[in-house]
Amino acid sequence: MFFYLAFIANASLGGIIATTQLIAAVTVHNQAMDTIEILKGLGIDLGAVSIFAFLYSRENNAQIARLSREENLSNLKLRVDEKRTISVNALRGIARLVVVAGPGSFIMEAFERLKPFTEGLIERGVIVVPFATDGNLPKFEVEESEESGVGSEKNKRPWQLVPVNASEWSRYISFRLDGRVRGSGLGYPPWNALVAQLPPVKGMWSGLFDGFDVRV
Repeated sequence: MFFYLAFIANASLGGIIATTQLIAAVTVHNQAMDTIEILKGLGIDLGAVSIFAFLYSRENNAQIARLSREENLSNLKLRVDEKRTISVNALRGIARLVVVAGPGSFIMEAFERLKPFTEGLIERGVIVVPFATDGNLPKFEVEESEESGVGSEKNKRPWQLVPVNASEWSRYISFRLDGRVRGSGLGYPPWNALVAQLPPVKGMWSGLFDGFDVRV
């Protein structure tokens, strides 16, 4: 977008110069050949301004739509337990959310595929939110932690949150640690890629590259 603005400014400046030259050629020198060449250059400048203004506007609208979607997602509610609900934005800087939506059988299969990567996902702050589109949320056999609460060091439950009024949640959505959406798509979440590519939330690299999680 910066380059679009730079090109618009450059072409606009060229258009201003060409306009002054055109006025001089017509009113002072009265040279037809110069006028034709100046008109060609002015047309190119005006065309460049129009094209880059269109590209800038399109990119700006796309960014606004993306930010609006992420804001709406951040306001969705999650149930921690029978007494406590939180919003998605409460997990910013604490956890990387992966939302898995589909029939109960699909969610159970995603859960089974996650098992070999449980410890690695926990180390990377990944919390999975299951949303059963058919209303049949399966019960997961998970290791109970000695401490409860999101972000607990002893928490061994990647599947611990349930959407509240989450009828608009679909597919799976992977969040960066800083709260931005990393990506979404159809199919089972790539647990192996998450473990392989995401940095742990502890250690010397914790926090340094929170906003630079790779796309998986």
